[in-house]
Amino acid sequence: MLTGIEEVDWASLGHAYGPADDVPALLRGLASADPAERETALDGMYGAVHHQGDVYDSTLACIPFLLELVADPAVQDRGCIIELLTSIGGIELDDDEELDELDPDDEEFIPAANYAMAAAAVAAGAGVFLGLVSDPDPEVRLAAPCALASLHPEPARVLTLLRERLTVERDTEVRLSLVASVGRIALRHAALRAETVEWLDWLARAAQDPGLRLAALAQLARCAPGEIPDDIVRWVTELLEEIRTASNGTSPNGASSNGASSPGASSHGSAPYGTAPHGGDSGPDDLAGFDGGTGADSGWPGTPTLVGQVRELLEEHAAGRPAPWTEELLRTLHAALDDRVDDRIALILAQLRSPDRWQRSDAIWLCGGLIRVWRGRYEEVVRLVGAQLHDPEPRLREAATSFLERLFELGGPAADALVTRLTGAGAPAGGPGAARAGRGTRDGADALGGLAALGGRSGRDGALLALARAGDTRAVPLLARALEETEVRRELLYAVDGLGPAAATLAPLLRRRLAEVDLDERLYDRAAPLLYALGAVRGGQALPEVLRVLRGAPAHRRDWVREAALRTLASFGPAAREAVPEMRGFLSADSAAVATAAARAVWAAEGDRGDVLPALERWLRPGSSGADWCCAALALGAIGPAAAVSAPALWPGLASRDLWVRVRSATALWRISGRAEQALPVLLAAWEENRHARVDIAECLAEMGPAAAEAQLTILTELTRRRRHNAREGGSGSHDIHQDEKLLTLCRAALARMERGAF
Repeated sequence: MLTGIEEVDWASLGHAYGPADDVPALLRGLASADPAERETALDGMYGAVHHQGDVYDSTLACIPFLLELVADPAVQDRGCIIELLTSIGGIELDDDEELDELDPDDEEFIPAANYAMAAAAVAAGAGVFLGLVSDPDPEVRLAAPCALASLHPEPARVLTLLRERLTVERDTEVRLSLVASVGRIALRHAALRAETVEWLDWLARAAQDPGLRLAALAQLARCAPGEIPDDIVRWVTELLEEIRTASNGTSPNGASSNGASSPGASSHGSAPYGTAPHGGDSGPDDLAGFDGGTGADSGWPGTPTLVGQVRELLEEHAAGRPAPWTEELLRTLHAALDDRVDDRIALILAQLRSPDRWQRSDAIWLCGGLIRVWRGRYEEVVRLVGAQLHDPEPRLREAATSFLERLFELGGPAADALVTRLTGAGAPAGGPGAARAGRGTRDGADALGGLAALGGRSGRDGALLALARAGDTRAVPLLARALEETEVRRELLYAVDGLGPAAATLAPLLRRRLAEVDLDERLYDRAAPLLYALGAVRGGQALPEVLRVLRGAPAHRRDWVREAALRTLASFGPAAREAVPEMRGFLSADSAAVATAAARAVWAAEGDRGDVLPALERWLRPGSSGADWCCAALALGAIGPAAAVSAPALWPGLASRDLWVRVRSATALWRISGRAEQALPVLLAAWEENRHARVDIAECLAEMGPAAAEAQLTILTELTRRRRHNAREGGSGSHDIHQDEKLLTLCRAALARMERGAF
C-alpha cells in the first residue's frame, strides 16, 4: 500500500502551512485501523493539503496515493477519501477565473494550472469509482456517484451505470445520491440533458418511494427550471406527507423494479467536507440535511478536530429525525425555484403547518435563506414561525428564535408569541399594535417564568432581542429585568434605539451599569453598547458617568472610547452644556473621528462660537483620507443649514475617486445648502455604482422630495425589484434584512414626497 510514497521529495513541496514533509504521515493515517487517527489525518488533509479548496503541488502529489487507498477494500472510511478526491478534482475554472489575476510573487499565489492538473489527474484515475457503486460499504456507495458524475471522462457511460444501479440499490440515501448525480450530469453535459430530463420526469411520477419522487422532482427543477409545473407546491406537499407517514412505519422498505422503496433513515455517516449527495452542488455550509450516524454506533472518536466537530453537528441535527435527508432535497428544490418567491413561500407555509415538527424545523431554516435574499409578503410565515416557540422540541424553538432575531420590523407578526414565551403569560388582545400602545405589559420579573421554558438564558436573550428589534414596547420591562443581571448581551443594548420614547425608563439602569464599568483595557467593549443605548434614550442624567468614561479612556482603543462617549454627549443636546469646555478641548484631536464627534457634541449643546465649523473644515482639505473626509462631511450634514458657509469646502469631494467621499459630500451639501443640482447627479451615479450606498442615498432623496424628481425612475425600479439590494451568495449579516427593508421604506417615502410635490 502507498507504493512509492518515500520516493516523493515531500519536503520540497508545500501546503497551506509550509513544507509538506508531514503529508506521508497523513496519508498513512487515512489507512489506519484507529478511527481517531483516521479522523486526525482527514482533518489534516482538509486543513493543510486541501486548505479551503486550494490545490498545492503537494495536493497533486497526493492524488495517486488517494486513488490507491480508495481502491483498497481493507481501508476504512473510504467514502471520506472519495469525497476528498471529488473536491480536489472537481473544481471547474471559468475563463475569467480570478486566480489568474493574482500576483505570482505573492507567497499565497496558487497557479490556476494546479486546478486543471488536479482535474486531469483525478479524471485519469476515475475508473476506480466505477466498481464502487456496488461496494459493500454504504458510505462508499454514497460518495461514488457524485465522484463519477463530476470526474469521469465518459458521462454517457456513467449515466447508464447510475440509472441501472438505481434499480437494485436498497439504501435510501444512496438512491438519493444516485438521482442527484444524474442531475449533475445533466447540468454539466448539455448533450445528455434532454434524455436525462425525460428520465427524471418519469421517475418523479412513477417511482413508488415518495422520497425518490421528491429527489427526482428536485433534480428536474434544477435541470429544467422552465418546466417546473404550476402545481409544484401541491405536488411537493403531498410527497412530504407521504414521506412522513411512511417514516412512521406504515410502509415496508423494499426495492421495486423502478428503484422505489419506502424511505428509511440509514445509519451510515458521511465525510463532513465533501459534496453533499442530495443537492449535488452543496458545499460545507449546506450539510445540515446530511444523515450522520450516532457517535455510539459509528465508532468515531470524540476528537477535537474540525472534521469531528462537523460530524458531531451532523449527528446532532439528524438525531430523532426519521427522514433527515428531506431537508437537502427541499434546499435543492428551493434553489431551483429561485425567484418564484410566491411558490417558495407557499411551500414553506405548508411545511410550517405540518404535524411533523422536523418539517417545520426545515421550513424555518429554508425560509431563513429565502427571506435573506428575496423581498415578499412574509407576515403569515413569521406568525407561524412564532408559533413554534411553544413547541416542546428545543431545537425547533432554537431555530425559530434564531430566525426571528434577524427580522427586525418584519418580526411584528410573531410579537405576541415572543411575549407569551418570555413571560409565560397570554398576550394581550389587539396584537402588536396594541402592545406598542403599552397595553398588557407585564412586570419584568415574569421573564423568569419563561426563562426555563426557553431553554436557558441564551434562549431568553434571543427572544427578547427579536421582540426589541421588532419595535414592540413590551420588551422594555423585560430589558429592564435583563439589565439587572450580571451580564447583558450587547445586541440587546443596540436594540434599544427601536423602542421609541418608552425606552426612556431604562436610562437609570443604563446609567448605573455604566458607572460600574472598570476603566481598564476592556473599557470599549463594555462601555460602547451602554453609551449607544444611553444615546438612544437621550439619558442626559447620565452626564457624569459618560464624562467619567471620556476622561478615563485607557491607551487601548482610546480614540474609539472617546468617539463613542462624545457621540452619546451629542445625543444629550443642551443637557450636556456644562461639559462644553471639556468637549471643546477635543476639537483639535489628532483623530478625525474624535474631533468631528466633539464638534457635533459642542454644536448640539450650545451651537457655534466660531470654532466648530473650522474644526470640521480642517478635515476637508487635500491630503485628508477618505475616512477623515467622510467623518467631517457627516458632521456638517448633521448640523444642517446653519453650516451653509462650509459648502465650498465640500465641493472637491463631489469629484473624488472615493465613492463614499462623493456620497458623504453630496448628502452633506444638500443638507446644508439645498443644492440639489450639484448633489443629485453625484448620488444617482453612486446609486448605480455601489448598491451598498443606496440606503444612505435614499435617505437623502426622501429629504429632497420634489427636488429629487429626476430620481423617480431609479426609485421605481428599486421598488419593483424582487431581490434584496444587499443579498450576497454564501453569506449574510445580522442587519441585512433590516437594511433592505429600510431602503424600501425610504424609497416609498421619497416617491410619496415627489408625487405630492407634483401637484
